[in-house]
Amino acid sequence: MSTPRLHPDTIEEIKQRVDIVELISERVVLKKRGREFVGLCPFHEEKSPSFTVSPTKQMFYCFGCGTGGNAISFLKQLDTRSFSEVVLDLARRYEVPIRTLDVQEREEFQRQLSLQEQLYEVVAIAASFFQHALHQPEAQEAMSYLKEQRGLSEETIQGFGLGYAPAGWQTLYRYLVELKGYSVKVVEQAGLAIERKSGASYYDRFRDRLMIPINDVQGRVVGFGGRSLGEAQPKYLNSPETPIFDKGNLLFGLDRAKKAISKQDRAIVVEGYFDAIALHAAGISEVVASLGTALSASQVKKLVRYTPSKSIVLNFDADQAGTTATERAISEISDLVYHGQIQLRILNLPQGKDADEFLKSAGSPQPYLDLVQQAPLWLDWKIEQTLKGKDLKAADRFQQVAQEWVKLLSKIEDPTTRTYYINLCAEYLSQGNSDRLKFIAEDLVKQIQRLRRTPKTKTDPKIPKIEVKITPEDRLLFETESLILRIYLHAPEAREYFLQIMGDCNLLFQCAPHRFLWSQIESLRETLPVDSPDLVSKLQDGVGQFPNYSEQFHPLIYLQEKHIRDIQKPILSINKAALTLEQILCSKRRSYAAERLAKIDPKLDRRGYEYFTEQLVYNKQREKECERLRGATVTELVGRS
Repeated sequence: MSTPRLHPDTIEEIKQRVDIVELISERVVLKKRGREFVGLCPFHEEKSPSFTVSPTKQMFYCFGCGTGGNAISFLKQLDTRSFSEVVLDLARRYEVPIRTLDVQEREEFQRQLSLQEQLYEVVAIAASFFQHALHQPEAQEAMSYLKEQRGLSEETIQGFGLGYAPAGWQTLYRYLVELKGYSVKVVEQAGLAIERKSGASYYDRFRDRLMIPINDVQGRVVGFGGRSLGEAQPKYLNSPETPIFDKGNLLFGLDRAKKAISKQDRAIVVEGYFDAIALHAAGISEVVASLGTALSASQVKKLVRYTPSKSIVLNFDADQAGTTATERAISEISDLVYHGQIQLRILNLPQGKDADEFLKSAGSPQPYLDLVQQAPLWLDWKIEQTLKGKDLKAADRFQQVAQEWVKLLSKIEDPTTRTYYINLCAEYLSQGNSDRLKFIAEDLVKQIQRLRRTPKTKTDPKIPKIEVKITPEDRLLFETESLILRIYLHAPEAREYFLQIMGDCNLLFQCAPHRFLWSQIESLRETLPVDSPDLVSKLQDGVGQFPNYSEQFHPLIYLQEKHIRDIQKPILSINKAALTLEQILCSKRRSYAAERLAKIDPKLDRRGYEYFTEQLVYNKQREKECERLRGATVTELVGRS
């Protein structure tokens, strides 16, 4: 089906529902700075944050690469999707009814949106079915496992909605399809049934398994983790990817943990479902679990929304598999870690125990909390890991450790942090010899500087070098047109005066992006009052569908300090801009007259010679006059009409 023509009211309602800070925080780690939020730009590589999100304007802008826009354009650019696709996804998320300009299209898309609601419903009913089955005689082994081996109370079992999938091949299938009347395709799309290779029938995905519901951050069941009770493999089986279950963006228990994470200002991430459940049962509620995959940057960005200090404690198993999982998790979020965007600590429990085992042996939650407080920062943990099993008295081991540390420390962006760890590593390598300490530290600094130095790129002689010359006049023209557009957008009270001074702006703008933006403004003036404060918001919707012009538009919305001064004195700025444009025009006319005079023989074309001589003299004089007036006092300019 072709992309629908969305009704403007639908777009406007979505914009009203979306909180841009909440939306972008799922993809970018943001920190509050004054009235705005800042972070590392997801659209280009950068070492210091220049990406700004404004909750009051509901817009974002990167001062580094110039990318900006609203919530819709953020997802459109980041995910490389069409405007309509993003709007439809946001409509599903915020439950906004879709209105299109065509009645048949509207009905079709409402049917598509209803599928998602059916999936939420059928998964919720399946969760209730599993919970009921857990209390039946055939689930005795499952209940025994939960209460006797895991030590869970009935309150915890019910609180987490734990259940049991019966051993039959079509028990759940028959309940949902034959008894409840759900479509076979809906049950399959929910990840609950699998079609046989023959295509003759379906069978249950989960059979004879302890069932753990997985909720989204709103608390809705979206999938399941099933633990086998016998020898069936895999030991843990998760729901497949569905329209409502995206394993890479979900964290088990986040819906329950988010308030505690905000209160404690930290998030603890464990490997297993039952580790998280045991910690919650013990009163440690700031805990989530990964879903059997490496912790992704997307999951971390979602998690740190709830902790102001961006503090995360990774509590994976201390065995080799757990260490590998920890290393993999760090590699997935290395950009955030090395840039200091998250405060990451690593907790390895003694004797290689997992959280559930440690709580049982400790007898109370306090020893676990004490270890959380003492958990080393990831760099200290990594340095210790590098030293394990290495004898620094052996030359090859010494060199191996030093090289690993140089690579590690060279990625740290903060100079103070880097210096601290250089000195720490030098102390380890000096092995107590103070005479060697300074020498080793200096050598580490040199190696790190050499590794951090950006290599110069060599130009390919086969590729012709193309030089685009931008004259000072062209640059001045672009800056002046940008100035008057900023004034028009941000100083509604001066727009009437602007139109009086500037006249026909369709002829005014010579730069193509500015002509386009003004045409958009002109179309909005037909429905909005001249001094309407909603102009910027409405204009953004229109420009968002023309990515070729977005880059020039966003710097006009997000003002730097030097631009704010112009807006504060709009009449003065308009007058100066008008003089600048007139001066540029006179300069072009003078140059054109000089070119024509050079080609005219006064004996053959006396009239033409006199005309262009007159034009040359007049424009030269007027150009100087404009330049003088531009430097005039504020009083002179404001009084000029």
